[in-house]
Amino acid sequence: MNWKRFWLASAAAFAAVEAIGLLVDTVFMKQDYESLRSLWRPNMMSRLWVTYVVGAMAALLFTYIFVKGREGKGILEGVRYGIIIWLFVSVPMGVSTWVTFPIGYRIILKGLIFGLLEMLAAGVLVAVIYKPKAPVKA
Repeated sequence: MNWKRFWLASAAAFAAVEAIGLLVDTVFMKQDYESLRSLWRPNMMSRLWVTYVVGAMAALLFTYIFVKGREGKGILEGVRYGIIIWLFVSVPMGVSTWVTFPIGYRIILKGLIFGLLEMLAAGVLVAVIYKPKAPVKA
């Protein structure tokens, strides 16, 4: 495994997901999240650092799984991978959250859409960093 590319791809995936998440949380979903304030932990902000640790671990695993299964088909492979991971992680988590907590389906649906954007961005970035090598011309 090319460790330099692995760390670069993992960092890119982490940065993309965190940047999109920050934008979504502070702009697009801010009012939705405020409506759920009664469900928040009183000391939630003191534990927020845990989400960054988990996000970094997820980015490492996201990249590792991609690298181990990659077929060298370029950006479309990253798109496909992002969709698969979204279907495997985000959709079940979103539906389970809707079933478990008193949260309207519209908030869950928005979260799923933005989650898909995050996974697509991460998948494309990892695929670009691991793009197939051009054939050597003789």
